[in-house]
Amino acid sequence: METESEPYVRLATLRQLHQVMADMNTARSLADTLQTVADGVVTGLGYELACVNLVRPDGDLVVALAGNPAAEALITGRVGSRTSWERRLTMGEAWGDLRFIPHTEGWVLDEDDVPQWYTDGPAPRFEDEWHPSDRLFAPMYTPNVSGGGHGELIGVLSVDKPRNGRRPGAWGREALQMYAFQGAIAISNARLRANMQRALVRLEREQQALRASEESFRQAFEYAPSGMAIAEMGGDQHGRILRTNDALCRLLGRPASAMRRYSFSDLVHPEDIGTLLRTSAEGGRAELRLGRRDGTYVWVHLRNSVVADAADGPRFLLTHVEDIEDRKRRELQLAHRASHDALTGLPNSAELRSRLGARLCRRPQSLPPGAVASLDAAYGHTDLVGDYDDMGHPAYDGNGHGFDFRAGADAFEAFDHHVHTVAPEGETDDGTKGLAVLFCDLDGFKSINDRFGHNAGDEVLIEVARRLTHGVRDGDTVARLGGDEFVVLADGLGRADAQDLAVRLRNAIIPPIRVDGRAVRVGASFGIGWAHCGMTADEVLKSADERMYVEKRSRPKQHRRAG
Repeated sequence: METESEPYVRLATLRQLHQVMADMNTARSLADTLQTVADGVVTGLGYELACVNLVRPDGDLVVALAGNPAAEALITGRVGSRTSWERRLTMGEAWGDLRFIPHTEGWVLDEDDVPQWYTDGPAPRFEDEWHPSDRLFAPMYTPNVSGGGHGELIGVLSVDKPRNGRRPGAWGREALQMYAFQGAIAISNARLRANMQRALVRLEREQQALRASEESFRQAFEYAPSGMAIAEMGGDQHGRILRTNDALCRLLGRPASAMRRYSFSDLVHPEDIGTLLRTSAEGGRAELRLGRRDGTYVWVHLRNSVVADAADGPRFLLTHVEDIEDRKRRELQLAHRASHDALTGLPNSAELRSRLGARLCRRPQSLPPGAVASLDAAYGHTDLVGDYDDMGHPAYDGNGHGFDFRAGADAFEAFDHHVHTVAPEGETDDGTKGLAVLFCDLDGFKSINDRFGHNAGDEVLIEVARRLTHGVRDGDTVARLGGDEFVVLADGLGRADAQDLAVRLRNAIIPPIRVDGRAVRVGASFGIGWAHCGMTADEVLKSADERMYVEKRSRPKQHRRAG
């Protein structure tokens, strides 16, 4: 290194320093950069020993050293505390950004925790001779982009044993300070590259994991044994199908290209549209029917999952569609068996009573005076609590329902839409239309069972059930109570209409029935009862049954079978 008295710097030294800086900025890793910075001090600035102390994330400084293999092996990788380094950088003499601590002061640092290497040498013979215990530090700061002052401390460059044996002059100090500045840039760039490389590695791993996840999802979606679909979530196109798997296409008999023209609301059975909308809006599960290409419907268990994006909210619906047609068929069969006669397929006694009871409420057919007064109070006053008739019964609402005002508004709403069942009065047709209950008992059926056996009797019952069913309107109910007793519920009939229906059904039963190659005949007796609110289902059936026996006894025995 040239002394400050020399008027110029040799060109070879500048070239060497330029090469050192070029090497420093082209190192491939942070570790290589640190070593290159330390080596450059030795090869380019004329010191025998150089050490780079790098600030770690926890604030302490770790050592990288060059120029002495023994010293390098001893202290490379060791750590000095930030507190000790702060002390060093505030002691001694300030040479610009450099800090020089002469041997006369440096002895107080011998026992701190900063890794150090001691070199031997004679005592100084002249004023500017370098002493083995002299210390020279060049702090390295990140560039301050805002201008003025220093950036963040990223390390300290410490040097020892100038080859000319003298403390550096003005030019040597300036060169070391400039070198420290360039070293800081190189280290910052190396750290940035290292962070970018780590980020790229993480990104690549995340992308690989995402690709693996997407591939796993694709395979799970495409090859799932049950139906899968992806549908739009929200907006004008809510529910539009974006993608389906082969299983769903096979289930509905529709190609994937055609499925993309639909939403699930286009495919669902009209009666199930409300269930679908609730499910697709909130996510969840539902059992409903979807239309096949051939016009039939299949029962499915549909399960929606809302796939959301943390930033944008819900993105789409992932829909799992499971074929439950067989289960639903078994459930319907079990329900049908529980409510229908096994022989004839007609509704059984329990189902008949259920249908009849569903039409009736507990209100008597005629209102007592106290109830009418209570009804007026209900519409004219708000203080309705305890409004009862003279007999202590609850008042009636505007539809005639028994309404206990002490029970609150819920009791009223329970009957709010009920249409009362009324019955014709007297024996003449007064024009009232009601719910007719025709109780039918077969005449002569027991003799067929006795003569030809129960199989023949069963065939007769099946045929009678068929004839009765064909003789009534759509919406009427034909039920078998048991044995040879049948009941017909026909709503909206007057008294004459009910009598005409009984005659038609009796005439339908009379013609011969062929059983095992022979013709047999049965007759039928009908009793007509009327259902009205205030009666129970059993009371209605008992009334019709009694009328049937009256009718049966009123006809001569020899004419009963022939009707």
